[in-house]
Amino acid sequence: MDYMAYGWSVEEMCRQHPYLHPAEAYAAMGYYFDHQDEIDNEIRAEWEQAQQAKVQAPASPFAIRMRA
Repeated sequence: MDYMAYGWSVEEMCRQHPYLHPAEAYAAMGYYFDHQDEIDNEIRAEWEQAQQAKVQAPASPFAIRMRA
C-alpha cells in the first residue's frame, strides 16, 4: 500500500517501517508485480465495500451533535 499511496521504494518502506527487512519488502513487491491485476482488483473491491458501509452506517451521536 505504501508503494501505491506514496510511491515509496523498497528502501523508503524499510526506513519508514524499521521492523521490515529488505528481503521481505522485495519479496512482497515481486509478488505484487506478478499478481498486480488481481491485487489491484481486490483492493478496489475492498475500498468500494468500505465506502458503501460508510454511506449505510447511521450517523454517530457525536456527528449528530456537531451538525446541530
